[in-house]
Parts: sequence; structure tokens; C-alpha cells
Amino acid sequence: MGMAELERRKDEKIDGVIYDMSPPPSFRHGIVDGNIHTIIKQGLKNSTCLVSMENLDFKYHPDINDDYLCPDIMIICDRKHLKGGTYSGTPKFIAETLSPSTAKRDKSEKKDIYEKAGVEEYWIVSPDGHLEIYYLREGRYVLEESYILQDDAEEEYYNAEVEIRLRAFPHISMKLQEIFEGVEP
Repeated sequence: MGMAELERRKDEKIDGVIYDMSPPPSFRHGIVDGNIHTIIKQGLKNSTCLVSMENLDFKYHPDINDDYLCPDIMIICDRKHLKGGTYSGTPKFIAETLSPSTAKRDKSEKKDIYEKAGVEEYWIVSPDGHLEIYYLREGRYVLEESYILQDDAEEEYYNAEVEIRLRAFPHISMKLQEIFEGVEP
């Protein structure tokens, strides 16, 4: 990643307010994003869709002002809305991995923005093994699944093998343990 990209990665703009995204997310945050991105990227081979990781700005109401977010993971299919490092269409899927500085925004303002923008599936992932999956139903997000990774096979609620499929891409699935692989403290 060049310096220019690092420079670019440092803010988001919501309702005209710029939020500084530094310090950069933790190592564990990057591992989780990398795991999800890799599986989706493989699943989108030979497709017109593409998946971005922490490097594409989403202009969520391009006609009104120049607000933008930089989702951790985003799948887009209508490339005509892609201009340089900015996308202004409707993403099919977004995942945000929580970090201490963004957790509240990821669960409030950004969730509301993605809901209004019509993003049909939104994941909120925490590097400590939590995953919440929201689906758009009649224009509102509904919490469809909520997991806390339990990877000890002896435990009653062992769920590391649970397969999670993307709603818009049912052929893309990943196990809970694959999402959090390599994150051990």
C-alpha cells in the first residue's frame, strides 16, 4: 500500500463532519478483514462483482453532498458507479470490523446510513469473536444472526463449524472459525 493510499484511508465524512480514522486499526482487525475478503474474493472469481477491503470510499448520497464512508469490506456489482477510488451505487454487502475508536459509529450512524442506502446485508464483526448479521427487510435492518465464536469442541455451544452464507451470493460461504482464524490473542 503506497503512502497516498495510507493518507487517503484516514477519514470518513458523515453529514459534513470529518471523522479521523487514525490510529490505524489493530493487527487483529486486519486479520479478520483479510480472512473475510479472501473468501469473498475467491467466490467472486469470473463475476462482474468485486470486493474491496478498506480502500474504496462509498458516497452514499452522491446527489446531496460529498459525504462518504470507507467500509472495511464492500461488494459492488454495478461498476458504472465506480469512479477512481469512489463508489456511488448500492453495495450488495458491507462488513465493518469494530475497533475501539469506531465501534459506536459502526453500530449507529453507519448502520443507519447503510440501511437507508439499501445495502441488503450488513455484518458487524468484532475481532474478539462476535458476529452480527443484519438483513434488510422492508427497508429496515433486522438482526438475523448473532454469534460469539465458541471453538472448544467440548463445549455445549461449540459453533466454529457453523457455515455462514452471503444472502446475495449463496455460493459464498465461510465457517465462523475461518472468519476469526489467526486472531488468537
